Amino acid sequence: MARPRISSLLPGPSKAYLAMASLVSLSFILFYLFGIHHLSFSPIPPSTPPSLPQGPISSSAAGDTATAPAAGATATAPASGASLEVLPRHTNSISPLSPPPLPSIPFCPKNFTHHCPCQDTSRDRLFSTRHFSHRERHCPTPADRLPPCRIPRPSGYRPPIPWPESRRSVWIANVPFKNLTVSKADQNWVIVEGDRFVFPGGGTSFPRGVESYVAKISKVVPLTTGEVRTVLDIGCGVASFGNHLLDYNVLTMSVAPRDVHEAQVQFALERGLSAMLGVLSLYRLPYPSRSFDMAHCARCLLKWAGRGGLYLMEIDRVLRPGGYWVLSGPPINWKNMYKGWKRTPENLEEEQNKLEELAKRLCWKKIAEKAPIAVWRKPTNHVHCATKLKKFNSPRFCERTDPDTAWYYKLQDCLTPLPKVEGIRDTAGGLLSKWPKRLNEVPLRIKSSSVKGLTAEIFNNDNLIWNQRVSNYGSYINFGMAGKHRNILDMNAGLGGFAAALAMYPVWVMNVIPENSLINTLGIIYERGLIGTYMNWCEAFSTYPRTYDLIHAHGIFSMYLGKCELIDILLEMDRIIRPGGTAIIRDRANIIPKVEDEAERLGWHCRMVRSENDTSHHEKLLIAEITIGKMAYD
Repeated sequence: MARPRISSLLPGPSKAYLAMASLVSLSFILFYLFGIHHLSFSPIPPSTPPSLPQGPISSSAAGDTATAPAAGATATAPASGASLEVLPRHTNSISPLSPPPLPSIPFCPKNFTHHCPCQDTSRDRLFSTRHFSHRERHCPTPADRLPPCRIPRPSGYRPPIPWPESRRSVWIANVPFKNLTVSKADQNWVIVEGDRFVFPGGGTSFPRGVESYVAKISKVVPLTTGEVRTVLDIGCGVASFGNHLLDYNVLTMSVAPRDVHEAQVQFALERGLSAMLGVLSLYRLPYPSRSFDMAHCARCLLKWAGRGGLYLMEIDRVLRPGGYWVLSGPPINWKNMYKGWKRTPENLEEEQNKLEELAKRLCWKKIAEKAPIAVWRKPTNHVHCATKLKKFNSPRFCERTDPDTAWYYKLQDCLTPLPKVEGIRDTAGGLLSKWPKRLNEVPLRIKSSSVKGLTAEIFNNDNLIWNQRVSNYGSYINFGMAGKHRNILDMNAGLGGFAAALAMYPVWVMNVIPENSLINTLGIIYERGLIGTYMNWCEAFSTYPRTYDLIHAHGIFSMYLGKCELIDILLEMDRIIRPGGTAIIRDRANIIPKVEDEAERLGWHCRMVRSENDTSHHEKLLIAEITIGKMAYD
């Protein structure tokens, strides 16, 4: 007997049952299609994002014709407030299949309010004081780092006084260090007026005011012609010197260590002046060769002729051909000042003689000495100097050393050679245009092809791209709002296009080139009349907390994948950005959602917005607002 099929043993379904089953099936299909519509990243599935170069030059700047605007094209910005939702927003009802939200990051203990991880004075005793090496960058090892936590603001913190009023005064609560009002009371660095610190414009070498001091310098150095644009101020105090140079359209990199004068760099940045922590000790300053039109020291207490002249050789490295070195304080004007300095005339005279001899060995020419300053000038080329080095006991030229390498690179006992010239009257590397023409002119290092892979066409195209991008940013951020944005940090500055596009606004930009970039473009940035530094973003930046109003991060998170965690970089950004500040993050489309998730752990208010090239799927834009709301320990 044949075995019956199982299906023939089941009862047949009724018509009502079939109708109900059909209705349920149709409902599931509709809900599924509805869910797909809302969960999709884009109406058009994005293609696999191309990998971005690890260097500072974007794919657009390198000739990516898919995203580069045509010559003469103008930026077309979307309507203000337009936003692009790349991921669904979280709600309180979490699907059983959704991952749990990431835990929020707590605040650090209250005593970390002014914490600088790589310049922590509480750890100075662990390092030798020889040659001020304890003031160098000493970043904690992974084992010594704090657990992930946010730096709390000081009690009573308030939004900084708007620029330009901040040039004269800042809130005491924001930088609560009164030591300078006592230790430098006779020199007028800073005084107290009610709930403010006020800066009268005094300094160690100009206790009666910086105006007359700079006026003396301007009689020797062409400060008013646009020839001098970038200045390095070693031992800057509260940056009154750099503040006054702004009246000459001169941009100063003010540098000082975190020492017994605790908050001098913090004061400078709170005032809206360009400054960073740093010291001349064991390593090169974190700037390329031929960066500054002028270098200045007002009693910065360095033995310039000591250590075989290492410090002065480093100043020579970062000075441009024909650049100026201005010195005041010991031993300059020693005949009139030795009693106040509590030093013997014989000792000071010997120190000055050694300094003069060293300057001659570096081929510098002394062009003035009149109380309280002395001024030397670096030669415009090394034609005569090469002959002199063979005849006298002079430093040898550095060999097989990249003059622009400066990240944890030890000082060299040699003279950095200038580029070769054809004629004895030529300027090594070429003659820079005056400011502001040099901002948008093709930089000399590109013209001479000394930076491989960069051309005038790439440079000009990069300027167009960044003008378009900044125009688009302006749909969401008012760069011209009085006092809202003054101190800006560009974490991956490339050719300096972002900073150049902001030149019309009352801001300054710290242009950072990551030390692992494939192409070192920081020298190009300086040739444009801008300033910046090198940096490894797996470490902490050389600044105090709450010192920047806006941070721009282009491709940083892609660059550091596998080197350090996203949250570590975001925590450093959170440390140095002011409450109420803004972060602009542009990166690969697959990176931005991860960054947003981590940023929300910090309490940042994030929104995905439209890029200037909205048809591109490989790069996305995230804008984050750092709230001013109530914080721990308020």
